[in-house]
Amino acid sequence: MKNTILFLAIFFITSINLFAQSKAGELKIEPFTFETANGQKVEAERGFVSVPENRQNPKSRLIQIAFIRFKSTSPNPKSPIVYLAGGPSSSGIGAARSSRFSMFMALREVADVIALDQRGVGQSKPNLNCINFVDLPFDKPANENDYLQNVLDKSKLCAKYWTEQRVDLTGYNTNENADDIEDLRKAIGAAKINLLGISYGTHLGLTVLKRHGENIEKAILAGVEGLDDTYKLPSNIQSQLKVIEQEFKTDTELGAKIPDLLALMKKVFDRVEKNPETVEFTDSQSQKKVKVTIGKFDLQLLTAIGMGDTNFISNLPALFYAMDKGNFSFIAPQVAGFRKRGIGSAMAFMMDCASGISKDRFGRIEREKENTLLGAIIDFPFPKICEAWNQTDLGEKFRSPLKSNVPTLFISGTLDGRTPVSNAEIVRKGFSKSQHLIIERAGHSDDLLISSPKIAETMVAFLKGDKINPKITLPSLKWRKF
Repeated sequence: MKNTILFLAIFFITSINLFAQSKAGELKIEPFTFETANGQKVEAERGFVSVPENRQNPKSRLIQIAFIRFKSTSPNPKSPIVYLAGGPSSSGIGAARSSRFSMFMALREVADVIALDQRGVGQSKPNLNCINFVDLPFDKPANENDYLQNVLDKSKLCAKYWTEQRVDLTGYNTNENADDIEDLRKAIGAAKINLLGISYGTHLGLTVLKRHGENIEKAILAGVEGLDDTYKLPSNIQSQLKVIEQEFKTDTELGAKIPDLLALMKKVFDRVEKNPETVEFTDSQSQKKVKVTIGKFDLQLLTAIGMGDTNFISNLPALFYAMDKGNFSFIAPQVAGFRKRGIGSAMAFMMDCASGISKDRFGRIEREKENTLLGAIIDFPFPKICEAWNQTDLGEKFRSPLKSNVPTLFISGTLDGRTPVSNAEIVRKGFSKSQHLIIERAGHSDDLLISSPKIAETMVAFLKGDKINPKITLPSLKWRKF
C-alpha cells in the first residue's frame, strides 16, 4: 500500500512539471505503434492536449487529455470520429486495446477514429484512480447502511488524498469534459467531428451537442443515458425483469420450472432476509476455504448490477431456482468479492455527483422503489455518497431536455436494464434528424457495439449517409441449466 501511494505521488509530481511546460490548447502528437492486448499492431498517432482543469477558475492549472488517432483508410475521409467511453471512468484507449479494436478498425473506412481517455482517466494526466477498498466482514450479511458508511469513509480518504495533491476535483464534471472535446477538435484542426458514445459516453455526447452542437457533424449514441438519467428508475428495472422472464420462457424447461420469476426472486430475498445463508467456498486466488454469510442486500445489489449483462442474465433464472433449493455456491464468491472491492475512480464519483438528479425524477424514484423488487439499489451508493465528494451540482439547466438538428443514430438493446430502449425514445423527441437501431437480445456494453458485425456495418452506413436497417436480432441466450 505504501509503495502504491509513493508511486502515485511521484507520478503526480512528474505530471505537475509536465503541465507547467504546456499552454492551454497545446497539442503534442507523435507516431505510435498501437498494440492490442492480444498482440495485434497498427500504426497510429498518440497525442496529448493541454486543457484547464477548471475553466471556472481563471487561475486553473492545466491537465492533459490523452488520445490515440487511427488514420482513415478512405481516400476521402469524413470528419474524425471521437469515441466517448462509458463508466464514467472507462478508458477509450483501453477499449481500443481490447474487445472493441475491430470496431475501431471498421470505422476507419469512414474517417480517422480517435480513442479518447477523458479527463482523470487512463493515460490522461492526472489519472484519478482511488487506491481505497471496501472492507466489510464476511461473517454477517451486508446491509445498506454499513456498506454505505464504509464506502463513504473510503471515498473521503480518496478525496482527501487528491485534494492534498492539489487536484481541483470540482473541475471533473461533464460540462468540463464536453469542453475538452471542443478543445480537442480545435487542437487537431478539424472543422467538425463525429461523436460515438456509449453509456456515460452518451451523457457526455449529449452535453457536447448542447454546448458545441454547431461543430458536430453526426453522432452515434449507444445505450443512452439522458441528461437527467444518471439515476436509474426502479420501474425500468422491474419492467426489465419481466422482459427477461418472457425471453427465457421460450425455453420449455425453464418456463415449466419457473412460472413466475419475480415471485421466485421475492421468495429468495425474503428467505435470506429472515435467515441469512452461510456458504463455504474455495477462494480462487489463495486456494483457501472461505465462509461468507449472504443476506438480502447482497443479492439485491449483485442482481441490480448485473441487469445489463447478458452473461449474468442467462444465469439469473437458474441461479434463483438453485438458491430457492438451498444452493448458494455459485453466488458466494461474487458476494465475497463485493465485500473487498476497490471503490473505483474519483473522476466517476465527481462526474455523477455533478450531473445529479432533478427534483421530479428523485421524487419518482422515491415513489417507485417501495413497490419494486430491487428498489433503488441499482443507484447505490448514490445520492448519499456525494456527501464525501463535495461536488457542485450542475443544476436544472444542465439536465434540461436537448433540442438538436444534428443527425444522430441511437442504439438500444432490448435486454439492457441499465439504459433501456425507452431512454433513447425519450431523448430523441428533441432530435429533428434521428434514427433508432434496436438490437433484439442485446444487453449493455459490448452487446451494443460488437455483438454482431452488422452493428459496425450500420454505423458505417449511417456516417456515410446511406440507408440503414433499424433492427438487428441476436441469437437466443444460452440459458444456464439446473
